[in-house]
Amino acid sequence: MGTTARDFFSPEQQKAITNSIAEAEHKTSGEIRVHIENNLKEDVLDRAAWLFRKLGMSRTEHRNGVLIYLAVKSRKFAILGDKGIHKAIPENFWNEIKHRMLGFFKEEKFTEGLVYAISAAGEQLKKHFPHQENDKNELSDDISFGKD
Repeated sequence: MGTTARDFFSPEQQKAITNSIAEAEHKTSGEIRVHIENNLKEDVLDRAAWLFRKLGMSRTEHRNGVLIYLAVKSRKFAILGDKGIHKAIPENFWNEIKHRMLGFFKEEKFTEGLVYAISAAGEQLKKHFPHQENDKNELSDDISFGKD
C-alpha cells in the first residue's frame, strides 16, 4: 500500500479491480465506477454524489450507474446508485454490500472488498438491466483518482 490514492493499490490490484468491473459490466447494460482519493473533509455521501455527477455517471441511457467511492486515509467509503438502479433494487441492498465490504476492509483486504462490491452490484444490475446486443460501454472501467 502506497502513500497516495493512486498507489494505495499495486498495479496488479488495480488490474484485478478493473477486470472485475469489465466482467460485471459484460453481463449488464449498467455502468460501475470506482473512485479513490486520500482524504475526505466532508460528508461521504455528499462527496460521492458530487463525484457521481462530475464523472458523468448520471448521463447513462438507463440511469443505471453505480459509484463505489473510497477515501483511503480517512477510512470512509460509500456506494451510490443512479435513479434507475435505485428504483429496482431491494431497499437494504447497498447497506448489505457496505457491511460485507467493511468486513474485508477491517482485515486490510481492500482489493477483495472492492471486487466483492463490484461483483455484487453487477449481479443486481444484471437482474434488472441485462446486457443487450447493442449495449455500449458508456463510461470508463478505469479507476479514477482524486488529487493527492
